[in-house]
Amino acid sequence: MLNIVVCVSGGGTNLQAIIDGVKNGRIKETRITGVISNNESAYALKRAEQNHIPAFCISPKSFSDREKYNDAFLDRLEELNPDLIVLAGFLVILPPKMIETYRGRIINIHPSLIPAFCGTGFYGLKVHEAALERGVKITGATVHYVDEGTDTGRIICQKSVQVLEDDTPETLQKRVMEQAEWIILPQAINEIAAGYGKTNG
Repeated sequence: MLNIVVCVSGGGTNLQAIIDGVKNGRIKETRITGVISNNESAYALKRAEQNHIPAFCISPKSFSDREKYNDAFLDRLEELNPDLIVLAGFLVILPPKMIETYRGRIINIHPSLIPAFCGTGFYGLKVHEAALERGVKITGATVHYVDEGTDTGRIICQKSVQVLEDDTPETLQKRVMEQAEWIILPQAINEIAAGYGKTNG
């Protein structure tokens, strides 16, 4: 059984896709042991509670400095003891110690076909605004491992989505979520769980 912790800053639509995937069997041999958010008003926390998943808000604003926040974040992760950490719209720079401790066990979903429209400053609607500004005809989403860089880790899977003539950043964001993100994130977790089962079975 793969124990995962999902870190999320906002509404948690990708978290919902994972919850649904575990429930309907698209993600096998996987259990969500906790959800962590840096934002106490994140609807993701509500989604976790509704599904009886332990939910925690650890906000940098609650600590006198970043080091204390990082320590609290790492302490909580240690308690939850994840085999895999899933960043599903988590807008916090990870502590270097976390990347070191969980190397090869942190994945992220990004709303573009990396290496396009990724790196520092590219998140949320900004990604889709940049794609439309550039005039690309195809965009999509990427699931990748997390390393010390921003969106530079090894790619696990990608899915492309068509850009339409009359797209706005909002309509494009919605289509990328529905046609790519919500499909490939559960798929990537399921693949990792299958591999984990073989090595730990």
